[in-house]
Amino acid sequence: MEIIFNTPSAPKETENIENKQNFHIVTPGEQITSDPAFMRGHGTYTQEDVVMASVAGVVERVNKLISVKPLRTRYNAEIGDVVVGRITEVAQKRWKVDINGKQNAILLLSSVNLPGGVQRRKTELDELNMKSFFSEGDLIGAEVQAFFHDGASSLHTRNLKYGKLRNGSLVVVPPALVRRCKSHFYTLPCGVDLILGLNGYIFVSKHPDKKSEELSPEELYSNKNEEITFYQRSAIARVCNCIKALAKHYMYINDSIIIYAYEASLPYKISDLLHDDICEVIVEKAKLQIEMQQTL
Repeated sequence: MEIIFNTPSAPKETENIENKQNFHIVTPGEQITSDPAFMRGHGTYTQEDVVMASVAGVVERVNKLISVKPLRTRYNAEIGDVVVGRITEVAQKRWKVDINGKQNAILLLSSVNLPGGVQRRKTELDELNMKSFFSEGDLIGAEVQAFFHDGASSLHTRNLKYGKLRNGSLVVVPPALVRRCKSHFYTLPCGVDLILGLNGYIFVSKHPDKKSEELSPEELYSNKNEEITFYQRSAIARVCNCIKALAKHYMYINDSIIIYAYEASLPYKISDLLHDDICEVIVEKAKLQIEMQQTL
């Protein structure tokens, strides 16, 4: 029996980092730059005045500080991050949420919107009805608002764009591939909504028929999916496979490259998009479109 191993291509040199693209993968011991103007950060070390990578990951530069962000690492939350999480436990006045971090995040009962958007103190009745808001296994969109003394993240959903997620599919990618943007909520031209969680959890769903402001209290926390047409299901599945293809080739993931990958995938069947040869063609076409856009 023949066994085939798919290995990533060898990374390119990064001698002159200012002339390279923003996205570059390095391996331990690889030279990043010999320019003395740069300072070394996390994931790097110096050897004979040369900045070297100490971990496998993505080179990041902030002004003159060079660091390497590992591709295969747990998510490190920062205040203001938009995340997608899954409820793992309902406890006293709080939910525990898996956000792909080193420990579960905490969503306090006082940090959620009550049905109807009423602003008031949470009562014992609200605590008894916690499972009617979020129960184990539910997917939610939230924002990191603080940290507890033990390092656990404190989340909140006090915004109508956050809350329970339905009518879609979850895609998991390395957190290093999702970059911080002005917005992490997008509606693609194909009629699909996208939440790019900075923790590597990406939620792809149908565009809702009603705005969040128009939903009734029962609909806001409902576990029942809306009716999804065949076209919408196909679009969701195609977008999910395009994201998986981009992640497979360690491409930074944002709305633009997903749209280009989606357009490049249209000649192919959805089930064929993850075949190595087709996957490579789609990613190369999307990458070319991004490069052309940057040169304009």
